[in-house]
Amino acid sequence: MYSSKNGWIQWLAAWLMVLAVTGCAVISPQPPSAPPAPMLPPAVAPPLPAEPPPDPRELAALQLTEEGKRLLEDGSVDDAISVLERAVSLHPANGRNYYYLAEAWIVKGDILQAREWNRLADMYLTDNPEWSRRVQVQQKRIRSLSQ
Repeated sequence: MYSSKNGWIQWLAAWLMVLAVTGCAVISPQPPSAPPAPMLPPAVAPPLPAEPPPDPRELAALQLTEEGKRLLEDGSVDDAISVLERAVSLHPANGRNYYYLAEAWIVKGDILQAREWNRLADMYLTDNPEWSRRVQVQQKRIRSLSQ
């Protein structure tokens, strides 16, 4: 009995030795590789959102600005001022209204009014090089008229 027990103990000891030598490492299976990506058509950019419709007040103001400019060119200064002031009330961010109002007040000879409208035109037209240049030329004219 001693010998069979010894044999079994020796076998167990040998097995434990094998485990100890191998570090009891457990080899984990490799994760399955991802399947190849399906062939998709080339990416198509989503459509851009539609431009919002123009603001009717802004459109009306632009039409009034053009009418005021025409009236000013025709010499109807008081009518031009009235139309351009309506344009300003509809769309105050349109600097061209202020520019033409300054022009109208120059024609009427009211330099203080012209200077104020020119100042507003300068504020709103700074980012537009062509109009900014026009405003600067107008400003020089106003200065020369005030002397």
